[in-house]
Amino acid sequence: MSTASVPLPNWISYGLIPVINIIVAFLISGLVVWLIGENPLDALVLLLQGALGNGEGIGFTLFYATSFIFTGLSVAVAIHAGLFNIGSEGQAYVGGLGCALAALTLDKYVPWYVTMPFAVIGSAVFGALWALIPAWLQAKRGSHIVITTIMFNFIASAMMNFILVHVLIVPGKMAPETRTFLEGGQLPKLDWLIAMFGSTIGAAPLNVSFLIALVMCVLVWFLVWRTKLGYEMRTLGLSQTAAVYAGIPYARTVIIAMLISGGLAGMMALNPVMGASARLQVEFVLGAGFVGIAVSLMGRNHPFGIILAAILFGILYQGGDALSFDMPDITRDMIVVIQGLVILFAGALEYMFRPAMVRAYQKFARA
Repeated sequence: MSTASVPLPNWISYGLIPVINIIVAFLISGLVVWLIGENPLDALVLLLQGALGNGEGIGFTLFYATSFIFTGLSVAVAIHAGLFNIGSEGQAYVGGLGCALAALTLDKYVPWYVTMPFAVIGSAVFGALWALIPAWLQAKRGSHIVITTIMFNFIASAMMNFILVHVLIVPGKMAPETRTFLEGGQLPKLDWLIAMFGSTIGAAPLNVSFLIALVMCVLVWFLVWRTKLGYEMRTLGLSQTAAVYAGIPYARTVIIAMLISGGLAGMMALNPVMGASARLQVEFVLGAGFVGIAVSLMGRNHPFGIILAAILFGILYQGGDALSFDMPDITRDMIVVIQGLVILFAGALEYMFRPAMVRAYQKFARA
């Protein structure tokens, strides 16, 4: 029997194996650091201090993690329905347009807590609409969702560049961005959250969208594991043939799953657009849609695991910036290599250690 089909306890599948993958990734990263003449342990200490050593570092870590939670949830919802949504990057980009339009329209007239629901809805709707065409092509024409969503990333980038340069740009300015939102269009910082632990947030842009991301985690968990639609999505993800035989409408389930996935990706825009820069800028997503793939895989497509994986990547992003400053020999490119190794072992080599774990577990069970 293939080791892929041998059942293992959840604490091994969802706990031990991901931890082993992360440890191996960091060991190989340490070897790379040692080869360039730096001490790997010192580098690890600096990385953790930069990400978790003070309130400002924690704020930046959670800020990055917020974006990864949204895109990780986006990928996970699609995977549960047997779909691999590679288009979270473009869906988040277009979602930023819906978010910005809500802020630009309402920021002069109402406070932020009135603007926020409209921004949430706008970003989710725009992201969902950008996922609709690939979903329809998959459901009705058999076009592979991976190919169409990748292509739509490029279309989204070109379209948003055009809109920012020719439509939403501030007259008389060269920068392709909207005007700065007034206070009614800005999400407040979570100063009080960091203050609860006796520290200050400093310049970190951690904002209310972090709490929205946590709420979305709960809603996704409820949707996938406690609703009829979630059951249909999971059945379709396990076996399309069995799902159709059981009477589950294939086209409808695929389209709804992709709309939800695109909506979650679009909501990622709340964090950088309304929470950090208070304006819509070019390429504000900065690869968060692709990182969401690794976050979802590492978190085993479960909201709780996605939170932990997103925080890990937040640590790598924030700690990496601090590390490259304190150890100039470790450049930003080196940090990308470390992040890539984590993605490699969490994604492509996810089950590399599973055969050994199966043999060890079976031997232990017999004993």
